[in-house]
Amino acid sequence: MKKRIECKITGRVQMVMYRDFAARKARTLLLCGSAQNMEDGSVSVVAEGEETQLVVFIKKLHQGPILAHVENVNCVWREPKNEYMNFTIVYK
Repeated sequence: MKKRIECKITGRVQMVMYRDFAARKARTLLLCGSAQNMEDGSVSVVAEGEETQLVVFIKKLHQGPILAHVENVNCVWREPKNEYMNFTIVYK
């Protein structure tokens, strides 16, 4: 069953390749969505795909890349909007 997650990841998650990490893991799991740095130092991740794949993805978001220190991953489950064709990194 297709679902959507909207996550806010806090900790040392900027300038440590976190968005790239999230994008690579999402693409491996065949998820669509985006990752972007936020002004408050967090990273915002939106992903859509099969619920089982999203559960695996959330576990990966808790790990993060080697230089990151993830303090919290807050995810909200929603119905998919089907607005993404692939997983992208948003640069501001």
